Amino acid sequence: MILIAVVDDRNGMMFNKRRQSKDSVLQERILMMAENGRLWMNTYTYRQFSECGYKEICVDEDFLLKAAAGEYCFVENLPVSAYEKEIEKIVLFRWNRKYPSDFLFDIELSGGGWKLSETEEFSGSSHEKITGEVYVRE
Repeated sequence: MILIAVVDDRNGMMFNKRRQSKDSVLQERILMMAENGRLWMNTYTYRQFSECGYKEICVDEDFLLKAAAGEYCFVENLPVSAYEKEIEKIVLFRWNRKYPSDFLFDIELSGGGWKLSETEEFSGSSHEKITGEVYVRE
């Protein structure tokens, strides 16, 4: 699976059981990444994509168990370290801000067998700068 997550500068993902932020340009990028395949997510995440019209979104609470090799999984509110062996690639989008958070991305990327292979900055609809990072196994 190819894991997608959005984090702040401290790897925070959520605060008080809510996503820290969302951005329509980022949503479009995620859909374009997965346009030739499946994009998995849970019901919570699907709420922000429900009107996009993309037919290959698979919504399932156990999507991290069901996603096949090469399929994309967008995670907002779940720990992912238990699935690390099945992850082929990690795509992190960084808000480049420090938000309050009480739920963190739980895979250690530096020194954890992952290497940064790509970086891209772009402007979002609600954030001047979003940084996309792609990590692959070392």
